[in-house]
Amino acid sequence: MAWTRRPSGPSRAATPATSSASRSRSSPRPLEPPSPRSPFPKKRLGQHFLKDPNTARIVAEGVTAGDVVLEIGPGRGALTSILAERAGTVHAVELDRDVLPLLKEALGGRENVRVYEADALAFDYASLAPRPNKMAANLPYNVASPLVLRLLEEAPYLRVLRFMVQLEVARRMAARPRTKDYGAYAVLVQTLAEARVAHKVSPQVFDPPPNVWSAVVAMERRSTGVAKPGEYAGVKELVVSAFRSRRKRLVNNLPEAARGGAPKALASIGHGPDARAEELAPEDFVALYRELSWAIR
Repeated sequence: MAWTRRPSGPSRAATPATSSASRSRSSPRPLEPPSPRSPFPKKRLGQHFLKDPNTARIVAEGVTAGDVVLEIGPGRGALTSILAERAGTVHAVELDRDVLPLLKEALGGRENVRVYEADALAFDYASLAPRPNKMAANLPYNVASPLVLRLLEEAPYLRVLRFMVQLEVARRMAARPRTKDYGAYAVLVQTLAEARVAHKVSPQVFDPPPNVWSAVVAMERRSTGVAKPGEYAGVKELVVSAFRSRRKRLVNNLPEAARGGAPKALASIGHGPDARAEELAPEDFVALYRELSWAIR
């Protein structure tokens, strides 16, 4: 196992090496080994360590020797050790320095795992080599939603994502139109990937057990019906505006410049002028943006 302290920033190379651990860029310095103490889960980091190997195998489903896998928050290594057995290479990003001794012990000297001590929200994923084509993780609760969307938006080389989050978050990611969980977040996720709740997970498979159930979410990057290069930023702006007030008609949530042409644009994609945002599928929002792009950006 190679481990590296990594700063954020797109200019950093991706090979495991010595570097700074802070969010800001600084001069490289030698990496000292972490303390040997056995850490307690840290609530501030949203840590609930996976302890059940059967659940870990469910998350690792579909990983083969030809895959390069990204894992966020490996913790004590319950999932990492299984990924290491199956994948060609595993890139594991862990913020908590105190768990690294346990992770090293769980991996038993495997050489196909590269551990980066870094903040997952600030990490430069594009610098990883070889580039990962899959993500598998038990995501820290406090970063799951923004992190998944960032990976979908910025890491197109990740074709398959399979991870655990709180059940309510999983439902928001995979929600369908006209349901209570369907909102701007679901539209943005599903504009980029097919998403489904693959498996419910009991609190008892974690240490400490959370107060809520979790779920395994399975995502595959979409190849059809998605925004073209250069369109996504505008689609995102449209979606965020459309859901600004769920009780209002979609037209009334749009920027003023787009309101005049919105009824005709909605009609062209099969919706009436009184449609609300939760009635439109992700593909509808992409089509609506193409009709109104002149007024959105």
